[in-house]
Amino acid sequence: MSVALTDIDRHFLETALALAERGRGLTSPNPVVGAVVVVGGRVVGQGFHAAAGQDHAEIVAMKAAVGDESAGRLTGATVYVTLEPCCHHGRTPPCADALIAAGVSRVVVGAEDPSAWVCGKGIQRLLDAGITVDMPEGDLAYRAKRQNDAFRKHVTAGLPFVTYKYAMTIDGRVATESGDSKWISGEESRLRVHAFRARSDAVLVGAGTFRHDDPELTARDVPVHRQPLRVVVDTQLKVAREAALVRTVDKGPVLFVCSSEIPEARLEEVRTWAVEVAPVPLGADGHPEPRTVGRLLAQRGVQSVFLEGGARLAASWWDAGMIDRIVAFVAPVVAGGAASPGPLPARGYDHMDAALRLRDVEVEKSGVDVMLSGYVGEP
Repeated sequence: MSVALTDIDRHFLETALALAERGRGLTSPNPVVGAVVVVGGRVVGQGFHAAAGQDHAEIVAMKAAVGDESAGRLTGATVYVTLEPCCHHGRTPPCADALIAAGVSRVVVGAEDPSAWVCGKGIQRLLDAGITVDMPEGDLAYRAKRQNDAFRKHVTAGLPFVTYKYAMTIDGRVATESGDSKWISGEESRLRVHAFRARSDAVLVGAGTFRHDDPELTARDVPVHRQPLRVVVDTQLKVAREAALVRTVDKGPVLFVCSSEIPEARLEEVRTWAVEVAPVPLGADGHPEPRTVGRLLAQRGVQSVFLEGGARLAASWWDAGMIDRIVAFVAPVVAGGAASPGPLPARGYDHMDAALRLRDVEVEKSGVDVMLSGYVGEP
């Protein structure tokens, strides 16, 4: 089914990929998906999945083409969709059946859906109905898979996709020797961080950052569909009632992950503040193991985690193989100081040629700063 698509095919699939991005941060636990309906070389309908429980992208596009009653009215059409059409009854009926009923003759699918309840079955249903199914090769296939990294990891590994963000001086420091870190990055970079939060299912920090910065961790001054789950790994559960996270619990959910050895009376006290507490067993280092926390979050439907620090927490998640992407804001600031900390005090490499090099690296200007991002592995 994988073929070298024509330039026209590539154009319409590119359009569908761009449409899918309009659902970023809105669809979890579903993937982001875009679709375009073409008849006679002309776009007659297009759309994207806007929220879990609402119409999937194919249905939105077909309704845009012919209205609610699309059965039999798209004979000969080609539908470009970024992810394999579903073939099961979930919150909505199967999209594969809707495509068949509409009479389309060809479907171009960007990537296979890796979930156990689809995973090739949607494509096979289309083929069994006599519909031609084509899939891209090369960069388009890669991009279609990469677009749903978080969904793919969640349904295949039972873990969230984790992005580690930090701001760093041009000489590689995340704070001065005294521990001061406000502010390394400029206003535009800080606004981008809020946009990242808005698109993430959860924002995660460690106890050190929580007590030092007393953050809210909400997404502010950007469009927000819903606030992310705000998570603190606080082993000893030393959170105070006056903390900003607790005082702003009405703005969005808060979860503290702590040791399973915390007395029940303390757990219940913190829960009376309207925050959630999740006691878990500790690892060899005396802190909750990253994979334990990751599975806990994934079981709650969290697909994407925006890890904001601190450096020690990030290092433990890196060493556990739990970080999938890095976003670094590099500021034109020199902090100096031999004891000034760096962003990732994880296990190192003996030789530079063995060091991990990020994939799909992007470099962007961000106000006075530079934003560098890249992925740890393949989609």
